[in-house]
Amino acid sequence: MYRLGVAIRHWMYDRHLLPSTAVDIPTICVGNLAAGGTGKTPMTAYIVRLLQDNGYRPAVLSRGYKRKTRGFVLADAHSTADTIGDEAMQQHTTFPEVPVAVCENRVEGVRRLEKLTPRPDAVVLDDAMQHRALRCGFTILLTPYDRLYIDDRMLPWGTLRDLPSRAGKADCVVVTKCPETIRPIDMRAVDNRLHLPTYQKLHFAGIQYAALQEKGVPLVLSGIAEPSYLTEHVRKHYPQAEEMVFADHHHYTARDVQAVIDRAKYCNFVLTTEKDMQRLRLTDLEERLQAQGKKLVAMPIRTHFYTPHADFDRQILNYLKRKE
Repeated sequence: MYRLGVAIRHWMYDRHLLPSTAVDIPTICVGNLAAGGTGKTPMTAYIVRLLQDNGYRPAVLSRGYKRKTRGFVLADAHSTADTIGDEAMQQHTTFPEVPVAVCENRVEGVRRLEKLTPRPDAVVLDDAMQHRALRCGFTILLTPYDRLYIDDRMLPWGTLRDLPSRAGKADCVVVTKCPETIRPIDMRAVDNRLHLPTYQKLHFAGIQYAALQEKGVPLVLSGIAEPSYLTEHVRKHYPQAEEMVFADHHHYTARDVQAVIDRAKYCNFVLTTEKDMQRLRLTDLEERLQAQGKKLVAMPIRTHFYTPHADFDRQILNYLKRKE
């Protein structure tokens, strides 16, 4: 039934029974077909840095999943994960000079961003591939190496929230979360299996973790879609690392904080993700750990390309030049 409902919705958009709006400002959509866990947030950050490095003024727009507000909200000095969501708050913390906004209605959100002074040169849309009310200018489809969309199934039997055929609407496909040991022959095998049309470019990327200077045994605390990547990386450097996992976008309660404190008795510091840190700042966990002489440390990550990143960069920059 879920697949049928999704198919009917796309059929209505394809036949213009539901309105789809194009906007003047260039839009770059970072999307996926699965329900989370493909690396959209670090990819969005990569694109923001790329645009800044090439003299553009980007803005970021997302839905603001699990926030406690509604409508259009532009991040400011008073924003928290409650007001704009953890992912948007992470982008705002990383890029305080970049307009970061949330809005369920992406058309309204883009139009509100267009009115800012100075006007952004482009809007990067975090997770908008399924929001067909807005016609995006350039779409990037992310799919994880260990669960390509061609190997997945629609909800509830798999993790796909959209039809696999929608992959053909993307301008390029990035296979994310590739292992450090990936070889050219492995990439060719994926390329042959995906069998992309000639107009789509294929890229391969992974996650690059920041170096940690802390000593001792960490407690790895996370509430993300795919925590195994982080835990496996940490255990390469800290084999005795403990793990404490919550659901994706988990709202940490006082009871959760106490559970973390109890578990951290046997660890030297608590390591978490940048996204989790936005929600944990709404609690007193950091202060309570400091009282025990322990740190709460966020692990920064970045997108790292295994294929030439210049090819990916060129696609985006060429799109923006065509729009000038």
